[in-house]
Formats: sequence, structure tokens, C-alpha cells
Amino acid sequence: MLEQMKTQDSRMKPRHWPRPALLLLLLAISLLLGGCQRGEPLPFRLTNITGHMPDLDFRLTDDNGKAVTGADYRGKVVLLYFGYTHCPDVCPLTLAQLHVVMQRLGPLADGARILFVSVDPARDTPSIMHAYVNAFDPRAVGLVGDARAVEALSKRYRSAFTREPGDADGNYEVSHSSAIYVFDREGHARVLATPSASHDDLVHDLHLLLDNGADR
Repeated sequence: MLEQMKTQDSRMKPRHWPRPALLLLLLAISLLLGGCQRGEPLPFRLTNITGHMPDLDFRLTDDNGKAVTGADYRGKVVLLYFGYTHCPDVCPLTLAQLHVVMQRLGPLADGARILFVSVDPARDTPSIMHAYVNAFDPRAVGLVGDARAVEALSKRYRSAFTREPGDADGNYEVSHSSAIYVFDREGHARVLATPSASHDDLVHDLHLLLDNGADR
């Protein structure tokens, strides 16, 4: 009986790992945890649309009259916004707010571009767009295209716009969505913001994308 108890007691004692084996085990665990952390999504404050929106892709004309595509902005963090130069309120307000955000980013802002796509191709020419966007921020680019191209791009990102009936003088407004789509340096959609989003949140999320690139 005594011999059986000694045998059971020896089985219950914790196993002592040889020191080299223990070190290897701890190293393997740390590498595993490190790999898991690298795969975690960035902690965005705004709406995370990673994997839920298509990559940045279009064929339009910029405010210098040059044909451009989404690929021309690879390497930059892009803020895409649909609007028009005759917009009475939300467009100038949004561009002014984005300018403040760019200022707060400091030198990092050079790695970002604001792409302002006109939903009023009948009135917004490249030269008009150039004067308009540059009045707000030097990192803003005006983009124009024919009605079909602009509509296709709008639908690609589940945005919408409608031309309202004009008055006797031919003036009219265009109702449009006001979302701001943020793409990383590889052209992947990452964050969705609105003009009412706080500057702090937008600056925070842009910092993450500008500091970390598109490696997550």
C-alpha cells in the first residue's frame, strides 16, 4: 500500500522542464502571440469598412486637365468625397474641415490627398475645380468626368446624387451623399466618415494609416 501511494505521489508532482527546452517553449509562445498581434485590425475610431467596399478605381480628369486613374494615387492615403462647386453649404464646410485636419497632421499630410469628385459635370470644368479646391487645401484634387463615369463611380461606393429642378434663371442644386471614404496607400477602403465626424477621430485614424501604411 505504501509503495502504491509513493507511485501515485510521484505521478502528481509537476514535471520539471530542462532549461533549454523551457526557453524554446517560451520563445515559441512569444512568436505565436506576436504573429497574432500583427494580424489584428487597426483600432479605428470611425466606421471601419475594411473588406466591405471596393478598392479605389476610376478613370477621370483632374483639375489640371490630365487623365488620371485610381492607380495614380497609390502610395497616398486618399480621402474621396463627392460634391460640386455650386454647393451652398455641405461641400465648402466639409472641405474646410478637411483642411483643418490636414493642418493638424503636420508633415504627415503630405502623404494624403483629398479627391473631390464633381457630381455636376455640366458646370464643373477642370479649371473651375482647380480654383475651387485650391482655395481650401493644396493637397486637394478636383476630379471631373462625364455623367456616366461619375454615376458609375458613385454607385461603386454606394453613394448617390440627384439634380434638382432649376429655377427660371437656370440655376439648380444637386442633392448628394456626404460620406468621406478613406483609402490606405494600397487603395483599399478602410474608413467611412461624415462631415459631422470629430476632427480628433479623423486625425487619429489618418495617423494610423499614414504611420503604418497598408501593411495590416
